[in-house]
Amino acid sequence: MKKIMSIILLFVIIFLAACSGQEKGELTRVDVQKVVKEGDYEEVLMITDNVSIELLKKKFEDIKWEDQVVNMARNPEVKATLFYEYDKNMPERLVEYEIWFNENTGTATIVSNNENQSYGELDKDNTKSLRKILLK
Repeated sequence: MKKIMSIILLFVIIFLAACSGQEKGELTRVDVQKVVKEGDYEEVLMITDNVSIELLKKKFEDIKWEDQVVNMARNPEVKATLFYEYDKNMPERLVEYEIWFNENTGTATIVSNNENQSYGELDKDNTKSLRKILLK
């Protein structure tokens, strides 16, 4: 009986190690919509150049995420859709972000539809770079 339990435990550990080592998808494209006036957005702007994609990837990794639901008083200033490719044979996965730039503090508030990220804040320096890339 101990042998069977040991074998089962070994398989569980191997399975958990394999799942936790799963790599992140590759960011391939970012679609951006800027607010024109409250409630209306411009046409979608596609960002596909490697330099901007890498910069955006780093900025989104620097967001401090919290697991909470928020209701903002105004519409987001930018909507960004990030396209991640995990496998060449599978369709891309999309993660949508709504972004508010806080003029008073110089920071950004971000709300995501990703199950692991719901509400986040970005510091001044990263907000400045993010704004520059998204609001070209």
